[in-house]
Amino acid sequence: GGNIPSEYIPSCEKGFLETMEKGPLAGYPMMWVGVKLTDGRYHVVDSSDMAFRICSRDALRETIRKASPVILEPIMKVEVETPNEFQGSVIGDLSSRRGVILGSETRGDDTVIQASVPLAEMFGYSTDLRSATAGKATYTMEFERYAQTPKMSQEKIIAERQARKEAEKKK
Repeated sequence: GGNIPSEYIPSCEKGFLETMEKGPLAGYPMMWVGVKLTDGRYHVVDSSDMAFRICSRDALRETIRKASPVILEPIMKVEVETPNEFQGSVIGDLSSRRGVILGSETRGDDTVIQASVPLAEMFGYSTDLRSATAGKATYTMEFERYAQTPKMSQEKIIAERQARKEAEKKK
């Protein structure tokens, strides 16, 4: 609309970026958010860099509340090579970690299992895999994508974040 003088556009951008650095649910950075500034109002006396920064920050926060945001978690592509006799226990363990088994193939006396597993569930996996396979299995893991965190996990993350904030206030 041309109602915002060009010298205040960077202040608006700063406000948007500040809001995106600390997401609304648990304070994690927001991803895949685009902002388009289309119009605004300018007042000779009351307009300032800080006013436009605060206004853009508040406008984005209000928009986010209406958008039903979610927490995303990293999903890892996991490939486990294990002797055939341990295939069932490896698949069971990956499934218990909220993993989705994508497939498996036999290579000689070994089975190679491909799965997608949330990173949060993979901590301690190498120890558990060694124990379950008598140290005979190996695995690789690489980032695959982000996915929405299940509602129960999301509620737990938000509650933990709020508890930390309360503990910090008491200090």
